[in-house]
Amino acid sequence: MYCEAPRVLVVDDDAVIRQLVVVNLELEGFDVYTAIDGFDCLERVRAVAPHVITLDVMMPHLDGWDVVARLREDPATADIAVILLSARAQAADLRRGERLGVDYYLTKPFDPDELIGVVRRFAAGRGQPV
Repeated sequence: MYCEAPRVLVVDDDAVIRQLVVVNLELEGFDVYTAIDGFDCLERVRAVAPHVITLDVMMPHLDGWDVVARLREDPATADIAVILLSARAQAADLRRGERLGVDYYLTKPFDPDELIGVVRRFAAGRGQPV
């Protein structure tokens, strides 16, 4: 029986961080796609239909906060698990993420093993074997 690998959309304007996340997730068997900013994310999310999105907060043009708000407002994307990856780690940032419906908040620099575990947990929670 063929099981499709869980799809993850990695969104970060920093190419080095984006590639670090991609490599770690691909090594664990995830099907990984990328977006370079918030607008790119909103375009790619329809084509990719990810199970999980890792999302930077501080990006030009459309930040992660606005992306989460738009994802949650749209019934087609409202249930996608969103993991914020951000250097912003103040209590107010965590509360804002919670209010917007972020599923998990990881602060940069992050532990790759923690990232993998969190992505695995949310992909499995969406009915995808990991």
